[in-house]
Amino acid sequence: MNDQESNEIHQVVIGLGSNISPPENLKSSIYLLGRLVPIHAVSGVWQTSAIGSPGPDFLNAAALITTQLSAEELRNNILRPIENLLGRIRTKDPNAPRTIDLDVLIFDNQVLDEELWNYAHMAVPVAEILPAYIVPNSEDKAIFIAEKLKESSDIKRYSLELHGTSPTGDIV
Repeated sequence: MNDQESNEIHQVVIGLGSNISPPENLKSSIYLLGRLVPIHAVSGVWQTSAIGSPGPDFLNAAALITTQLSAEELRNNILRPIENLLGRIRTKDPNAPRTIDLDVLIFDNQVLDEELWNYAHMAVPVAEILPAYIVPNSEDKAIFIAEKLKESSDIKRYSLELHGTSPTGDIV
C-alpha cells in the first residue's frame, strides 16, 4: 500500500442489528464504535420481526462513519472485535438470535450487501442517514425505496436514542 492509499478517508455505512438485549447491545456497540472511528450520523432505531428463523424481534439502526481502513480491515479489526466483546456467538444458522450484528453496507458509495434495498430493516435506517443516495440499478433515491418497503413490511420506529450515549445512557 502506498502513502496516498493509507491516507484516504472512506465514508462507510454500518448496519447494526440485535435481538438479544437489543437496547443495551445497540447502545454499547455505538459507544464502542465511536471510541474507534468518527461517527457522523446515526439513524433512528427500527423494530422488525426476525427473518429466516423464529426468534425475538430485532432492533436495527445504521451509522455513517469515516475510516482509513479498507472494508475488510474495518470488518476484521473493528466490527468483529466489537461483536465478540458483546458476546456474539456465530452458529450454522445465519438467522439465529444474536447480541449484535455489525455489517458494512455501503463503502465509498458502493453497496456491499446486495440485499440492502430488498429489506426494510436495512434500507429504512440507511435511508434516514443518506436519503438522497441513488440506489444502483434503479435511479431511485434511498428515501423512496425505504418508504415503499415501510408500506409492505411490519417495520416500526422504536423509541431509543443511540448517538451521544454510553452503554449506561450517560451523555459522552
